[in-house]
Amino acid sequence: MIEIKNLAFSYGTVPVLKNITTNLEEGKIYGLLGENGVGKTTLLTLLAGLKKPSAGTISIDGEDPYKRNPSFLSGQYYLPDEVSPVNMTAEEYSRFAGKFWPNYDHEKFLTIMAEFENETDKKMNRMSAGQLKKTYIAFAFACNTRYLYMDEPTNGLDIPSKTQFRSALSKHTAEDSTIVISTHQVRDLENLIDPIIILDRQDVLLNASIEEITSKLWFDYGNVIREDSLWSEQLPGGFIQVCPNTTGEESKVGIEALFNTVHKNKAFIKNMFSK
Repeated sequence: MIEIKNLAFSYGTVPVLKNITTNLEEGKIYGLLGENGVGKTTLLTLLAGLKKPSAGTISIDGEDPYKRNPSFLSGQYYLPDEVSPVNMTAEEYSRFAGKFWPNYDHEKFLTIMAEFENETDKKMNRMSAGQLKKTYIAFAFACNTRYLYMDEPTNGLDIPSKTQFRSALSKHTAEDSTIVISTHQVRDLENLIDPIIILDRQDVLLNASIEEITSKLWFDYGNVIREDSLWSEQLPGGFIQVCPNTTGEESKVGIEALFNTVHKNKAFIKNMFSK
């Protein structure tokens, strides 16, 4: 379990995160959303132990990630948005780097690479951006870590590759793993991420499961704007709007609509989900 309490981080005199408190449970695929510059990447690197908090604490199964205990680090993997085009084939790189993760499964890596239609004998510095990204994604899944942090993993992927990524995420990650995915491409992952975290610099505006969200918010796809609408957008043939759920009926969450609703009604949403 990940416990974050009163977390703050600054680059010099420039604050990025202020007083962030939230918990992340095992066996979940968290979608980490937020506007540019709110600190999503910073939060992932703090979880991975690559940065030290300015204030507050992070506890992962009782450990401080910044202490970088080797046995602790071997149970997590951080995939950054930008990956390195090393002068090795995918096969060579995976065999070499896999030694640092005790649960690394090379056959699994080869399987995922085949599913991605990626060549394992190709030099990584001669791959396209999409091929390189898929190589690192395949390696990340093959490490079989308890904690996996991914920063914009679908950036640089074409439409078929995004489908392959969703399939691999579903098939090749363990049920008890905790996965945190920072993304702006919410439609790429709309049916996979649950719970959803929406981050602001000074607060976690939302950390809720899809079930919790639909119990409190109604996503309406109709032709008439309701008086109690918190946010709406005109679409061809009607509107999508988000309202308080006063009837208890279920609706399909639109993550973009949810994000816009939360940012337009920060205090109202935070109060709604704190009850």
